[in-house]
Amino acid sequence: MNMHFALPLVIFATTLSGPSVTAQQASEPPSPIPPLQPNDLLAKNIACRVNDRVIKRDEVDFFLAPIRAQLAAQFPGRGAYFEAELKEARNRVIRELIDRQLMYDEFAKLGASIKPSSIDEEIKRVIRDAFNGDEAKFREGIERSGFTLDQYRELTRGNLEMQAIRTLLFTDEPPPSLEEIENEYEEVKASFRDTSKDVISFRKILIPSSNPANPAATPESQLLLAKDLVRQLSEGKDFSELAKSHSTDAFAANGGLQENVPRPDLQPGFASILFEATVGEVLGPLSFPSGFAIVIPVKIEFGPSPLLDDRMRAKIEQRVKRKKTSALYEKWIENRRRRAIIKIQD
Repeated sequence: MNMHFALPLVIFATTLSGPSVTAQQASEPPSPIPPLQPNDLLAKNIACRVNDRVIKRDEVDFFLAPIRAQLAAQFPGRGAYFEAELKEARNRVIRELIDRQLMYDEFAKLGASIKPSSIDEEIKRVIRDAFNGDEAKFREGIERSGFTLDQYRELTRGNLEMQAIRTLLFTDEPPPSLEEIENEYEEVKASFRDTSKDVISFRKILIPSSNPANPAATPESQLLLAKDLVRQLSEGKDFSELAKSHSTDAFAANGGLQENVPRPDLQPGFASILFEATVGEVLGPLSFPSGFAIVIPVKIEFGPSPLLDDRMRAKIEQRVKRKKTSALYEKWIENRRRRAIIKIQD
């Protein structure tokens, strides 16, 4: 399966994109990344320097964590492919953090800031639009993503600043046409669906890390067994029969079949892998706390997409505007990169 791991930064920027934000004057511009200190020069925690500021390794690791977890589940044996994918993901995180800092610097030069009340309003909008007004579900979703509320507020502020910069710098493009908005909606409406209504049926073989019936079994030998079962499946062996013979979960007698499972009932990382797969695709071995799993999606039903009402139309219009100005933005940010002093640590 070809996986595409979107950065949490990008995910939040997309989720939080909303109405245009007006820059407000402030006596002290924001400083999301701390200034470079003399003692930091020898610190091992520095991932990158951007002008007079540092991006720390633990910041990079924070945003990399969900990607690492999904890769670890997909490639429990690690190996060269896992390491290559993880390295590329880390590089993308660093590049994104660098670009965000350059945007912050430009925002500060304008003497602008985002009012706390604007952050509050944006978070209320997210709770209303993405969580049906349920603040408890919103907080639960934040925790599952590995963020504290304060960290989420900082991300929201940063995303609003980036949106404000785009609005201030790239306002000459004509407004999107009705056809452009409708075409974009058809292309992306599934990504705005209510994922809590996603439902899936799948077959699973669970191989435990240890086997009470075989004291000599080790996590390594159990992983080899799981890989051998994948090989047998590729040679045409029946999944149901292999599940009955080898799986240890409660559904083994039913050939590993689990039907109509709501997405919220699954672990978030496992759900992401399943719902990005295609029906009939063999996934695994995947790593679980209890062992290794081989999974085949049997049926996938996605939650409903929102109607193209006034609120959704405003979101789609913003997406079209960003697409139309992307070339201008890339030219602008590349110019800032060339002018900045950037050093990425090995």
